[in-house]
Amino acid sequence: MEASKVIHAFYTDDEVLLDAVKTVKADHHHIEEVFCPFPVHGLDKALGLAPTRLAITAFFYGITGLSFAIWMTNYIMIEDWPMDIGGKPSFSWIENMPAFVPIMFELTVFFAAHLMVITFYMRSRLWPFKDAENPDPRTTDDHFLMEIPVHNNEETLVALLSKTGAVEINIVDKH
Repeated sequence: MEASKVIHAFYTDDEVLLDAVKTVKADHHHIEEVFCPFPVHGLDKALGLAPTRLAITAFFYGITGLSFAIWMTNYIMIEDWPMDIGGKPSFSWIENMPAFVPIMFELTVFFAAHLMVITFYMRSRLWPFKDAENPDPRTTDDHFLMEIPVHNNEETLVALLSKTGAVEINIVDKH
């Protein structure tokens, strides 16, 4: 895999970064990634990122958990091993459903939460033993980094980024 050149523009203020992202996008340059020490409100919209669909998957995971809870309570308490608890026999699941509501609620939340976390990690390509992709350790403390691919336009990009308030601009080979 060959290396490609990218520009790393560093900023020390989140508002300056946000304005810089808007300026760079308005000039029709592609921003590969922005590394921040904390979430910046409005950055996703400025970058033009699509809204997350994680809530939709959470809904379907919750429905899956609810379905599993209904099947499980019906199989265990009605079909496989019906019990006469307090003189009340289990003739049908619907008659005993109020007793199963806590189980249905807990399994709905369990499935939604756990499967949503797994989906987030897979979608973000974060898995155990993965090497960090942070290009500069200062972005975990007090600096913001904007990464822009270079396509024979180094001078114009450096001039543009200098006008946006970048405190440091580096051209590096990205592997």
